[in-house]
Amino acid sequence: MNQRLLSLDVFRGFTVAAMILVNNPGDWDHVYAPLLHAHWNGCTPTDLIFPFFLFIVGVSIPFALSSAKNSPNHSKTVQKIVRRGLTLMALGLFLNLYPKFDFANFRVPGVLQRIGLVFIICAIIFLKTNTRTQIYCCVSFLVGYYLLMNFVPVPDFGPANLEPETNLGAWLDRTLLNGHLWKTSKVWDPEGLLGTIPAAATGLLGVLAGQLLRSKRSEPEKMAWLFLVGNALIVSGLIANEFFPINKALWSSSYVLYAGGWAVVGLAACYWLIDVQGYRRFTRPFVVFGVNAITVFFLSGIIPRTLGLIKIPQADGTLITSQKWLYTNGIAPFFGDNLYLASLAGALVFLAIWWAILDLMYDKKIIVKV
Repeated sequence: MNQRLLSLDVFRGFTVAAMILVNNPGDWDHVYAPLLHAHWNGCTPTDLIFPFFLFIVGVSIPFALSSAKNSPNHSKTVQKIVRRGLTLMALGLFLNLYPKFDFANFRVPGVLQRIGLVFIICAIIFLKTNTRTQIYCCVSFLVGYYLLMNFVPVPDFGPANLEPETNLGAWLDRTLLNGHLWKTSKVWDPEGLLGTIPAAATGLLGVLAGQLLRSKRSEPEKMAWLFLVGNALIVSGLIANEFFPINKALWSSSYVLYAGGWAVVGLAACYWLIDVQGYRRFTRPFVVFGVNAITVFFLSGIIPRTLGLIKIPQADGTLITSQKWLYTNGIAPFFGDNLYLASLAGALVFLAIWWAILDLMYDKKIIVKV
């Protein structure tokens, strides 16, 4: 049973499009609150995007590896898994290095690096274990991470805590990656090393959902289980928030449950609407993003950096980047004093340009796989 779910491509495409939208406002000083991450504790719609993508990575694993799982020898499959994960990580490192290639100070963690690590962990767990063991692994990751963050003293500081600069994860990142962390903070990283543990749990939720979708259960049964589990996870996340706050930067266990629950519900809704009910007319704009997800994410990061290298002189003798010049002269004037709407329009124009490119690629059957 190797069917491709259109709903999964649509859900992936929606997630990637949302990621590009929030990453590329016209003006970072004027962004609507739902399009920003929570300052620390809490969860905005933007905070759901990355866990949605990791969840989707997990869902894809049973569809890609189920035939290999039944093979008596997994060595070649494991090699392919590791190679793909390392390729994603290498792309992420290149993205962080470009365009300065300052090896002494570049950021090591990142989105693609975390995706690559989570893919390796979840794919090997799926390949080597049964569903029950995968559930145990998921629970163990969440409970273990909770215990580490809340009860293990932080070296050189003192008691366990969940503050940005003094929690255990921040200490580990500074110890191993000092000088190579997120430039905004410099002393901690939202994609830090310790956070990979609960991020893998997010991926495993996807693995479990993917196996349910591939199972021989009837469509109503699949729908019922997805909605039931999804809502149970959301409620569990809200309860866990009382003792381990929902926090994307920490990738807290409550955040895994809460965001994972919404991911399950979102996938269930897409599955019911698209694959069960057959409503497919609206799907193409999302599919074109979904089938080239990593490609568009990578290039949408490269192009703004490239535009930033091109400087345009102003009347007062100052220089601005070509990207800012295009926004200031080509988009912002249409919105007058509504700077927030203008900024959103800038992001939407960037997204529309990518849609046109990806739609053409889809017509030409150009799909770049990592």
